[in-house]
Amino acid sequence: MFVQVVTAKVVDADGLQRQIERWDNEIRPSAVGFLGGTRGVTDDGRLAVVARFESAEAAQANSERPEQQAWFAETAKCLSDINFQDSNEVLVTRDGGTDRAGFVQLMRGRVADAAKMRELLARNDEFDAVMVEHRPDVLGDITMLHPDGAFTVAIYFTSEADARANETKEMPPEIQAMFEEWMAVAPVDEFVDLKNPQFG
Repeated sequence: MFVQVVTAKVVDADGLQRQIERWDNEIRPSAVGFLGGTRGVTDDGRLAVVARFESAEAAQANSERPEQQAWFAETAKCLSDINFQDSNEVLVTRDGGTDRAGFVQLMRGRVADAAKMRELLARNDEFDAVMVEHRPDVLGDITMLHPDGAFTVAIYFTSEADARANETKEMPPEIQAMFEEWMAVAPVDEFVDLKNPQFG
């Protein structure tokens, strides 16, 4: 799987919504290798998109379609400070990307220890088994490692209220230990909250 994370500042919210509707109705049906996406706008007016493709080649082929290029050129007029981050190193846990989520949070930062990070990702099933029991509000997640050493984790929750209520609960020692390991090798610099996520 290949994932592209797009962030930008929204300067024309109405125009952006029209373009999103155009994408859903006119562009997406013929998108090459497109598996699905998550998008939303934060309270402070930042757009975040997580777009999943079968491969980097499929994503490139899609971006080269004339209709896609024309759509993006028009959409870019509604945005500023557009940033793209790609990832070929992707780990999807359970229902990561599910459109059943009522709240999606992106955690972003830079990997301090790549080898240790991959070691933790290899233990993901062990970590998730405990999460299933103690955090039923977490439906799944998508972890993306970017070539420049950055990372993005998109976590899909049942609702923001459930997420806030459960994040204050004390976790079992083994989960707490893994969180501490994670924060040591991949400290989070930014949280991006999508309170009204859209899927498509």
